[in-house]
Amino acid sequence: MENKVAIQMNEQFAEIISMIQHTRNEVVRLANASLIDLYWRIGKYISDKIAAAEWGDGVVKQLAHYIEKNNPDVKGFSDKNLWRMKQFYETYNDVSEKLSTLLRQISWSNNLAIMGRCKTHEERAFYLNLCVHDHLSFRQLERQIDSALYERQAVRSPKLSPVLREIAPHAELIFRDQYIMEFLGSKEYEHENSMKAALVKQMKNFILELGKDFLFIDEEYRLQVGNSDFRIDLLFYHRELQCLVAFELKMEKFKPEHLGQLNFYLEALDRDIKKPKENPSIGILLCKDKDDTVVEYALSRSLSPTMVAEYQLCLPDKILLQQKLHDAIEQDFSDV
Repeated sequence: MENKVAIQMNEQFAEIISMIQHTRNEVVRLANASLIDLYWRIGKYISDKIAAAEWGDGVVKQLAHYIEKNNPDVKGFSDKNLWRMKQFYETYNDVSEKLSTLLRQISWSNNLAIMGRCKTHEERAFYLNLCVHDHLSFRQLERQIDSALYERQAVRSPKLSPVLREIAPHAELIFRDQYIMEFLGSKEYEHENSMKAALVKQMKNFILELGKDFLFIDEEYRLQVGNSDFRIDLLFYHRELQCLVAFELKMEKFKPEHLGQLNFYLEALDRDIKKPKENPSIGILLCKDKDDTVVEYALSRSLSPTMVAEYQLCLPDKILLQQKLHDAIEQDFSDV
């Protein structure tokens, strides 16, 4: 009886903790939104004064000195930061209401990174949405920009089987054609097991590259079919798709026969592991290299929700990807 009362009390206390944490998060969110709004209004004020020729460039420095002298406890209003506020306003002053809302949901440091490193409105919108959806820290955002995630997703569409497209219509927005794993180092791995062990040690970074809706379940996940045991290299669960996702690593170029093993694993997962309310399991072959035409042929008649991606152990050439994206856009215009 005492144990039951203690359990009930702990549950009630946990509710109070949840209320405290929720309120603290709300306070932080509202404080950040208010700060970003303040920077926006200051940036607009400075921009309007300079545009009307009421202020010269030197006035901003005078303003910074005035703030420091009259409000010494207030930090973050150097002349350099005031110019950034002006740039912030001028960069986004004509964006949609939705995008304007996103600006106020991320930190000032993340806003500066996006504003300073992204070249187009589309690229800025991409990373703003990513920051809000995945709750990226500054370091994580920097890594995604360094890995040219925007260019990779714009230039390279993931290779999906028809069944996967059917059961997950938004799969192209979730999965990637290429996964960058520079956090493993640039050394060549001799076999799948050594690479798999390295990925497990770097699981936080790996999930950042996969997308934060992935939840890691296990490595070498055991499946028993008949009297035989089989092992899935890495097994995840995807929250949005509500399904198991099996990763098979291949240290070689993609071969059509690789799909047979993966299809078998998916059948076993769906028959023996998947819960009734979950969607069919998805399989991803992560290969060192692939020929896209061979992949297309191999997937075209696949009856399982599978895809083939490749991995790279170093950061991509961002300039080259930007050029490819530019060429693709130019080609789209020429085809109109």
